[in-house]
Amino acid sequence: MLLEIRDIHVHYGNIAALKGVTVEVGEGEIVTLIGANGAGKTTTLKTISGLRPLTSGSIWFEGRDISRMPGHKRLMAGIGQAPEGRGIFPGMSVLENLYMGAYARKGSVDKDLQEVFELFPRLAERRNQPGGTMSGGEQQMLAIGRALMARPRVLLLDEPSMGLAPMLIQQIFTIIEEINRRGTTVLVVEQNAQQALQLAHRAYVLETGRVVKSAPARELLDDPEVRAAYLGTGAGAPGA
Repeated sequence: MLLEIRDIHVHYGNIAALKGVTVEVGEGEIVTLIGANGAGKTTTLKTISGLRPLTSGSIWFEGRDISRMPGHKRLMAGIGQAPEGRGIFPGMSVLENLYMGAYARKGSVDKDLQEVFELFPRLAERRNQPGGTMSGGEQQMLAIGRALMARPRVLLLDEPSMGLAPMLIQQIFTIIEEINRRGTTVLVVEQNAQQALQLAHRAYVLETGRVVKSAPARELLDDPEVRAAYLGTGAGAPGA
């Protein structure tokens, strides 16, 4: 297993955000975490990338325990993240933002830059434009492209469709599929459960800091409880 989250507990002060979450991500998979706001999805990604400390439990990557590894070393080990809200550097150009994604690497990154521009032609067109002047969809492309510049083994995506128009959402998800097809494992947190379950191989449903369901994504698309809670349809609803 490429990435294993084993029974992790995480607190914000006295408040338990995660209460024994266990998730597995195999090499070459797209795995998604779905759930309502406050379910613990973003906290799970932040804990994997080293931005939140564990109270208990462990995180394993490529067969080794990285639970106490600093965040920057997790990035160098092969865990990349495009955070919620994009988090680009608004005053820097597109090109400068992309180079920031490769800051920890040695040697030429030209090949990786060309691959990002191939995936996101809009970024190539706007390479000298300040990131903060671009649209939300373009900024999302930049955030994903920057994460890819680190050449991650596993890419963590936090709400990639947030705030985007439906046509752009479909474009972003098509690109995520292509990133996976080219060999990058993906763990995606997504509010748009329908799109996420159509994209992923496997899925986990989080509620109040716990995993309440896990199954192949296509199975959860047909699960009456999941449909009622996250897809707007239930067993007796139209389209069910």
